[in-house]
Amino acid sequence: MNKMAKEEKPEEEEEPEEEEEVLEDETEEEIAEELLKSTISVPEGWMPKTELGKKVFSGEVTDIRKVFADGLKISEPQIVDVLLPDLESDVILIGGSTGKGGGIRRTPFKRTTRMHRSGRRYKLSVMNAVGNKNGYVGIGLASGPMGKNREVMTKSLNRAKLNIIPILRGCGSWECGCGTPHSIPFAVEGKSGSIKIRLIPAPKGVGLVVSNEIKKLLRLAGISDIWCSTRGNTHMRANLIRAVFNALRKLNTFKLKPEFEEKVGLKVGKVE
Repeated sequence: MNKMAKEEKPEEEEEPEEEEEVLEDETEEEIAEELLKSTISVPEGWMPKTELGKKVFSGEVTDIRKVFADGLKISEPQIVDVLLPDLESDVILIGGSTGKGGGIRRTPFKRTTRMHRSGRRYKLSVMNAVGNKNGYVGIGLASGPMGKNREVMTKSLNRAKLNIIPILRGCGSWECGCGTPHSIPFAVEGKSGSIKIRLIPAPKGVGLVVSNEIKKLLRLAGISDIWCSTRGNTHMRANLIRAVFNALRKLNTFKLKPEFEEKVGLKVGKVE
């Protein structure tokens, strides 16, 4: 009888241990797969190289607000594609060709020429703006040799994604005071080259009282009402857009009082 009891004990102990291990492994794998499917949509062929990219790829980081709150640097454009799936882009017309009447027909590509001993060498430049029309915007300028239009366009688009920033929005106009994020909270200045621009909050319904190229950037940022004043050679559209982007970036450098934030209805980044 004692021998039979000793033989039965190890059989009873081994069976539940094996079943428990199998069940735990299966549930962990299923949960991980469900989390990845529900949180992110990974671009095809993307193999992240940076630490932030690996966290986004694994689903550990699912909100772009955490990236800016922690002061992390975005080094891969796919990170922005994942965290901002509703991102839109627009081309800034920085180039131009002269017509017979003396006018300029604006084009997306700007062609520059350099004279060498072997002859003329041409280069193309293009500028892109990206944004989700709800508090995030970025610009990118890229250049390359003639005939590489598609590659240069893709390069500028990726640079715009890497330069994306959150925008402070609110109602800073004394004529309005509605407390909704339709404009900027206060006047701000930006500079690039010889161009200086001042963005001024406008009341609701005024619209974007700026040039057509600046409108593209502000619409992608989610701003619907604004005034501006400019100085310098504004025909250089690349510098003009850089000046506007510099002004929008400066909005994030000011420390504001809670009373003022509540008064203007301050919102940072995306508003749900």
